[in-house]
Amino acid sequence: MFTKFFHSLREKNLHVTLGEFLTLQEALQQDLCGSSLTQFYHVARMILVKSETDFDKFDMAFEECFKSVQYEKEVSAQMLRWLDKSELQELADEEARSKLNETEDLQSHVDKEEIERKFCETLKEQDDEHNGGNLWIGSMGKTSYGNSGSNVGGLRVGGKTGHQSAFAVIGERKYRDFRDDRVLDKRQFQLALRKLRQLSSKLDIPETELNIDGTVDKTCNNGGCLQIVMKKPRKNAVKLLLLMDSGGTMIPFSSLLNDLFQAVHKSNHYKDVKTYYFHNCIYSKLYRTPECENGDWVDTDWVFRQLDKDYKVIIVGDAAMAPEELYSTTGNYRGPNGGLAGWDWLQLLKRHYKKVVWLNPKMAPGHAPWREAETAIKELFPMYKLTVAGLNQAMGKLMVNK
Repeated sequence: MFTKFFHSLREKNLHVTLGEFLTLQEALQQDLCGSSLTQFYHVARMILVKSETDFDKFDMAFEECFKSVQYEKEVSAQMLRWLDKSELQELADEEARSKLNETEDLQSHVDKEEIERKFCETLKEQDDEHNGGNLWIGSMGKTSYGNSGSNVGGLRVGGKTGHQSAFAVIGERKYRDFRDDRVLDKRQFQLALRKLRQLSSKLDIPETELNIDGTVDKTCNNGGCLQIVMKKPRKNAVKLLLLMDSGGTMIPFSSLLNDLFQAVHKSNHYKDVKTYYFHNCIYSKLYRTPECENGDWVDTDWVFRQLDKDYKVIIVGDAAMAPEELYSTTGNYRGPNGGLAGWDWLQLLKRHYKKVVWLNPKMAPGHAPWREAETAIKELFPMYKLTVAGLNQAMGKLMVNK
């Protein structure tokens, strides 16, 4: 059983070492978990998991290996629907709040094993929804299991936790949003983009910020008569060029690209932001809109001339073009290429801009021979998967001073 647990953890990309797993075995030998599966869960997670971003992976591996042990306690989707009484939560809050002072004493007298036993027996027998009462699993009742009831310190099933008094919560995956390998949403884009920050007072802006040190010095030198000194505020000097692949194999990621676009343009702390689009690979034209319509474009050479080498460049695309689209001078099927292959245009971009990263929403692991174009682009630009961890790594790369 435990060997399977170890392999399941590794399959979920949770990096558990053999030494850590032997430590868990030692904890079991010293009876630190007793005979409680819940206690084993907490001890195992404490020993094997190094970051809260891995909690969800651990939970999935744990459920996969010990599901049969917990089978009697599993709650069906139908049961959770019966227990979804969010409109009753506020009514229950007031009564439960009055009992909070008793919670500590109650918890010390709760027989957890007895409650779990009764819960499992009731779960087998119950075939209908119940609200109120003192027997069945339901809401607004007096039993030690259910939710929104008057029993403080029992087993909560479904519903919303109001007072953190339950000793177990069944039917939740509450660490799902902690993961750093999930695809991003708009808020996570905004948090990561804040790392693109180079504060400078050398910008051509008026002196509108109080210079405290200068004011103190000048006031002292003026015999104590107040002399106000102002200075230029420090502003973010980062200039950003965002280039996004649109259409074709990128259509499933349209919503994701829209979130990124919104996050970039709502991050008003940049000195300048420019956004253009391309289809599959960058050629002699960059499109103004994601529709990539012929004629609605600017010359890539013009972008190079207008946007200097200090712009930090983020390219977003799946790099899933055919090899001829990358290497052939006739490989651009959407518009002109100026007589150069896509590979040549990418090299020109690399030579012009000092800081370039590529974000890929479906990047293949390592070097994938079946994705020739992606493998080649990885050697030209630092490429990161479009996840929380990948975006943070990419922002760090853009800010490295070399």
